[in-house]
Amino acid sequence: MSAFGLIQIGLILSSTTIISSLQCNHLPLQQRKVIENSLRLLDKMGKKFPQQCLREKMSFRFPAQVLQPRQKETVGVAIEEIFQHIFYIFSKNLTLAAWDGTALDQFQNGLYLQIEQLEACVFRKHTQHHRSKEASRLKLKKYFQKIDCFLKDKQHDLCSWEISRAEMRRCLQLIDKVTRKLKN
Repeated sequence: MSAFGLIQIGLILSSTTIISSLQCNHLPLQQRKVIENSLRLLDKMGKKFPQQCLREKMSFRFPAQVLQPRQKETVGVAIEEIFQHIFYIFSKNLTLAAWDGTALDQFQNGLYLQIEQLEACVFRKHTQHHRSKEASRLKLKKYFQKIDCFLKDKQHDLCSWEISRAEMRRCLQLIDKVTRKLKN
């Protein structure tokens, strides 16, 4: 390969790194936009919370402490993990949910794109806080397993999906609150 070809490759790689790091610098703003859009799509997916589901309310107890570490990178890892779990939950047996399919697809696509962006940024800013990240991951995994088991136990019926949708709304609202604090 000629010297000119190597210079071109070097310029492409360095500009890609610069563009990528600029995207990571604007990540909290991007996350807020994605969360606002996701909340809007969650509302659009379904109608009002069905009255017949009110007595089936379930408390999953989101582990809010996973979003309270001192380091932005650790919060980013937790948010990425939450988005992955939400994406997984909403990629399952949705036949009884009776939701707007277009809004659901847009919701899933938005989550997927944000997961990709977070993975790139978190990987680049890899921290040494392995234990705290593992503890957070385990807490989140346990929380989302409760939701998954609830859906399975209720055979993915309408009410279980509506309760899960309401719970995901609370998750996204907590993430929004944290990302707004990180900006300040």
